[in-house]
Order: sequence, then structure tokens, then C-alpha cells
Amino acid sequence: MALFRFPRRISRTSTLLYISILFATAYLIHEFADSITLPTHWKEDYSHWKDEVTQWAEKQTHHQPKPPTKIFHVPSSPSSDDEKRNAVIEAFKHAWRAYERDAMGSDEYHPISHSGSNISSNGGIGYTVVDALDTMYIMGLQDDYTRARKWVKDKLSFDREGTFSTFETTIRVLGGLLSAYHLTSDSLYLDKAVDLGDRLMAAFDTRSGLPLPSVNFAKKKGVADIYALDRLSTAEAATLQLEFRYLAELTGHEAYWFKAEAVMYIIHNVLKGSEYDNLVPIHMSLDKGDFVLSEIRLGSRGDSYYEYLLKQYLQTSQHEAIYRQMYEESMQGVHNKLVQKSYRHNLTYIAELIRGHQRQWVVSPKQDHLVCFLAGSLMLGATTTGAVSSTVSIPPQMSELTEIGQRDWNTGVELLETCMETHRTETGLSPEIAMFKVDDTTLGKGDSNEDWYIKNSKKGGPRSYDARYMLR
Repeated sequence: MALFRFPRRISRTSTLLYISILFATAYLIHEFADSITLPTHWKEDYSHWKDEVTQWAEKQTHHQPKPPTKIFHVPSSPSSDDEKRNAVIEAFKHAWRAYERDAMGSDEYHPISHSGSNISSNGGIGYTVVDALDTMYIMGLQDDYTRARKWVKDKLSFDREGTFSTFETTIRVLGGLLSAYHLTSDSLYLDKAVDLGDRLMAAFDTRSGLPLPSVNFAKKKGVADIYALDRLSTAEAATLQLEFRYLAELTGHEAYWFKAEAVMYIIHNVLKGSEYDNLVPIHMSLDKGDFVLSEIRLGSRGDSYYEYLLKQYLQTSQHEAIYRQMYEESMQGVHNKLVQKSYRHNLTYIAELIRGHQRQWVVSPKQDHLVCFLAGSLMLGATTTGAVSSTVSIPPQMSELTEIGQRDWNTGVELLETCMETHRTETGLSPEIAMFKVDDTTLGKGDSNEDWYIKNSKKGGPRSYDARYMLR
């Protein structure tokens, strides 16, 4: 229980520990990211695309890459905390082995009923197994990894009827297979990734080039949202590029890269001269290839668009300048419009923009728990795009960062502290959505001593839907 008990106020030492963990993770992503040679011409007929897409894409790809790293290595550090690291490994083993015992191969696990279920009634596609492969490998859990690999070899099939999320399948299953291949060079994973990638390509068969939100893998056919046929979330469209780019690099099949890259061209064009300050509404039109009037937030449906801007720039050894530009401009927009302070304790949080009367943008003091990713992303950006030189200390000295780098690092630290504050609940778990107090009119909401509260939640009940904590 001690691992989940938080003090009334989080100490600076604890905060720095969390920062160090995030920074170490970010450092590894940067240090061992693949250097990918992107194509500079297209061998297939894409006549239905504008010539400008190809021209724009070609401008980003002229560079000489270094060989990709194939062996994952965590550098030793005198500050490594073996006890906490081992606790994380034990927690993983507890969760994984319960899943393996009760529901091996199922897409989802229900720990209370000790059972599993699949996205499709026609069978699963290995969501949980594939997503955990690289974790087991990195943790050195060889026996668990071997059993999981055997399941992939003997039972994993994507020839399934049903509706599978383009976004979730790409980041979890395609990404999991590519990560496993990167770590092991085992062709089993690449073969499976090619099979899955070919099926996912059906999502891009739309008038605009934006991907449909789902795919029927057996039919290799994209599927629209039955409740909003012309709509998909911005995050769904713009969180596919890392995986498809790497698959293109490994196979030489340029279509993977081109179709995913075209999405970024569309977004880049729409943002030109827009009112959004390089921030993106959370919904797009599949037919028009434009944004739909909707909220602007870094929580659900918007979050990973911003995350992937920076990672796309880092993935190709910082040679695609367009992604650095889009990332830096979007982070400027975040600071201009969304970075806010609570009115008493000055907690830094990332607000949302919603349409008010007369279609004016209004700041809403609401922050999804998902927004906490931005703390690590800002610190990763500060130590890469915001660094004075290629060598940065861990944690960085402010003299090693540019003025913008210092701004982003400090905002990341402050946001992380706020996120940890929202874990100071009776369970030690953060709510899915936190609201922040902006003046005395909100003082009576929640705990009067705190600057944040859970919407519609009262001590003793009834329970608020926003108080739930989602494991993801």
C-alpha cells in the first residue's frame, strides 16, 4: 500500500524523482530512435493525389541517416533505484501472468471476473499480447516472452471479420510488432506487421486521404463511424505516422509512408492562416479534409497529434524540419492560449477552448488526465529542439537550453507537479477529468483547501463519472 500513498503536499524530492523517470524515458526514446531513410519519389501511381503532396513530402526527406540501433541498452546510472525498478517489474509480472492464466490471447482482460473478451466475435488480434512483447523483452522476462512469441507464431491472425480501430490497432498492435522486431530482428514480427499494415491501408481509401476510423480486416475495407459518417478525431488521423514510416523503411514499400504522410500535409495546409494559433480542433471531416467546429484540447481526441509532431521530427534524426516547425508553433500556441494557473496555489494546468456565444473561443478550466503526457513531451522537446547543443545533462542545466527550451522544461515540470497533485485522493488515483478553480465562485466546489475538484463529485456520493480512473 505504501507505493500508492501520497503525502498532503508532494515534496520537491518526489517531484524530481518523477521528473528524472520521465526524462530518462524521453532520453531513451531520443537516443535510440531509428534514423529512417524516407523515399524521395514514388514508384506507384498516386495520380488522385495533388502533386503538391509529393513535392511537400520530398522537401522533408533529403538527408543521410545513421544505421538504426537494433539492440536496446539502458545506460547504467548511479541514481538508478533498484528497489523501485524491481517493484515495477513485479507489478508487471503480477498483471501479465494473471492475464496469461485467465485470458491468454484475448484482446481485453477482465480481472474481476478472471475472463477475457475480444474486439470481434470472430476472434481477437492480439491487442494485449503484442502490446506487451517489448516490455517483457526489455525487462528480461525471457520465459514470459518466449511463451508470448509462441502465441504470436501459432495463433495470431488478422483475417478477422469485425470493426477494428485504425488508431488503436496501429499504435498497439502494429507498433508492438515493429517494436518487437526492432529489439530482436525476428522476422516473425515483421511478417506479421506487413500483413497487418496491408489491411490497415484500406482506411486511407477516402476522398480526402484522411483515414477512416475503423477497418474490417477480413474484407480489407475501411469503416466509417456509424454515428458520424463524415467525422474522425484529429488524434486518430495524426497518430499513425511513426509506425507506417518505420514499416516503409523496413520493407521499402513507399505507399505506407506516403499515405500516412499525406495526412500531415492536409493538416499543415488547413492550419495556414487559420484562427487556431497552430492548435487543432479535435474533429475533422473525412470528405472535406478540414477541421469540424469542435473543442480544442490536449486531452482525448487531440492529445497524440501534438505528441507525434515532436516524435516524427526525432524519428528521422531531426532532418524533417517541417515537424520541428509544426511542433514549436503548436507549443507556442499552447503557451499563448492554454497554459493557465489556478487562482490560489498557482497550479499550472492545460485548459481547453470551447465555443461560447457568438462563436467566440472561451477558456474552460478543465484538464483530462490524458494531458499529463505533455509534461514529458515538453521536457523531451526542451532537451532536443530546445537545447543549445547536442549534449544535455540529466536533468539539464538551464544554461544548456535556449530561452524556449527553458520555458518548455519549466512548464513540463510544473504540469507534472499538478498531475501528481490530482493523485492526492482517498485511493491515490487521479480522476479522468479535473476541474480547476479560477476565482471565489468555485471555492465551494470539492475540497475548499484545494485548487481543483472533480466535476459533480461529492464526498459520500453520488459518484461522478469523471471520477473514474482509466488504466491506459
